[in-house]
Amino acid sequence: MKFFIALLIIGQILMAAKIETIEIDGVKVPLIYEEDTRLPLVSTQLIFRNSGSISDVDIAGLAKFSAKVLNEGTKKLGSNSFAEKLESKAISISTSTGTETFVMNVSSLKGEYSASLKYLNAILKDPNYSKSSLSKIKTMTLGSLSRKENDFDYVASNELKKLMFGGTVLGQPSSGTKESVESIKISDVKAFIKKHLVLSRAIVVVGGDVSIDEVKKEMKMVLKTLAIGEDKPLAHFDVTKKAKTVILKRETQQAYIYFGSPYNMSVNDSEYYKARVATFILGTGGFGSRLMEEIRVKRGLAYSAYARVHVSKSSSYMSGYLQTKLDSMDEAKKTVSEVINEFVKNGVTEDELEQTKKFLLGSEPLRVETMNQRLSRTFLEYYKGFKLGHSQVELEKIKNLKLKDLNDYIKAHKEILDISFAIVTK
Repeated sequence: MKFFIALLIIGQILMAAKIETIEIDGVKVPLIYEEDTRLPLVSTQLIFRNSGSISDVDIAGLAKFSAKVLNEGTKKLGSNSFAEKLESKAISISTSTGTETFVMNVSSLKGEYSASLKYLNAILKDPNYSKSSLSKIKTMTLGSLSRKENDFDYVASNELKKLMFGGTVLGQPSSGTKESVESIKISDVKAFIKKHLVLSRAIVVVGGDVSIDEVKKEMKMVLKTLAIGEDKPLAHFDVTKKAKTVILKRETQQAYIYFGSPYNMSVNDSEYYKARVATFILGTGGFGSRLMEEIRVKRGLAYSAYARVHVSKSSSYMSGYLQTKLDSMDEAKKTVSEVINEFVKNGVTEDELEQTKKFLLGSEPLRVETMNQRLSRTFLEYYKGFKLGHSQVELEKIKNLKLKDLNDYIKAHKEILDISFAIVTK
């Protein structure tokens, strides 16, 4: 009964979200909107698809570097003066990147909503392309990359990407390398922003104490600043089918083991809910998951061990990680392979399935309790090509999932046995 009440509440919350459009120069820009009047706050995201680190084909790290430039305010005011003006009105504007998206975030009080978008528009019209801005960002980025040389989780994670996606843009670090960052010129940033921050790639996400009519009116002012541009199909990259192991030697007291394999699934696959349940049991579910049970509880090889599936438009794969003692490295690596082999061969038990159902269904309200969580979920439903409310449909499928159907699904995905390892050890 509690589950159905929770579903009803979730349904009422999620159906408050709307997907409409804002038309500018013949281009219909998607608008994802939810009104929430409980607090006098407004949250806005201007998202550009096909514009994240996956676009760093020529210069590794250019997307993230360009985002940092937009965090430097306007050229007219400079970084400090621009930041002071935002602070005086309790407005926050920040830019970040994902693998596939370039995102400008704006948050403000209800009374400063119009002003917040004027400042956003000012950044788009007059980015801080000054020499001092470029120099500052380079210095900070190069310093960060130097520090990361001793972050062995970062080192192992990047090496795994190189193994799995070697020779492609996904195989290089999204933050770039010292050499690539050093080579970036203002002309590169200008070219990136001109190509990617365009109407044809834009998606607007707004939630809070503001009417949809006001959103459309104010966002038109911002969107008119953008050129129409073009939106090319997003490239998809397959994981290498040949399993490899690379061991990097560093001055470390622990062995850092990162592993990954192909996972044959499209971003809008109707069976994704099965993958969600299966990987929760294998390695996402913390205590009680197969990897944690075998590696930590039974053998004491590591404090934690995880595995999860990543399914996006540009790639689909499984990856995981753990840390262990130097002299336990070989045993831990062997155990990972054994657990995954056993998982594919024999599937899961009825008890594991039921416990997973209880957790996923019971914890669902926590995943949509804030407005930003709900907006993010609605955006992902739209972005992946699903209808609004797809997450509720998926929950119902999880609730009704039969053990045989799940195990047939697990046994069909033998590609996850082709495991590559990237290990940092002494």
